[in-house]
Amino acid sequence: MSHNKRIAVYPGSFDPITNGHMDILIRASRLFDHVIILIAENGAKNSRFDVVARQKMIAEAISDAKLENVEVDVTSGLTVEYAKRIGANHLIRGLRAVTDFEYEFKLAAANSFIDPDIDMIFFMAKNDFDFISSSSILEMADGGVDVSSLVPKSVIKYLKK
Repeated sequence: MSHNKRIAVYPGSFDPITNGHMDILIRASRLFDHVIILIAENGAKNSRFDVVARQKMIAEAISDAKLENVEVDVTSGLTVEYAKRIGANHLIRGLRAVTDFEYEFKLAAANSFIDPDIDMIFFMAKNDFDFISSSSILEMADGGVDVSSLVPKSVIKYLKK
């Protein structure tokens, strides 16, 4: 990838991806030439869906949204190192509430320590999405609540399994 392209990485566990994530992804895709939604393989986190399932859900959601400058990838290493390797200088993050801000502020400081050239770009969640989290989606779905308006179509199939 050429270095004059503006490349951004949107990291997360995306277990599963939500319409809140998609909203941020769509907005980021308008600002950057290329966006990579990066599934962070985190052994410490108990994931509902394995990495392959998450990758498929996201790829389908990207395709359904016709985001031609977006792709999905997986890493088990540091996001900052991944970004450096592919020539990206921007990390995308979403903010829902003050509690997110505190966590993201610490993360941004750590990332800046690792690579001062990395810029964190924060998108505020839109009001319709600020209560959505992957874990709340799973809880509601497990409780029999119809969450189809909160997640991409590709996720519904996996929630029904």
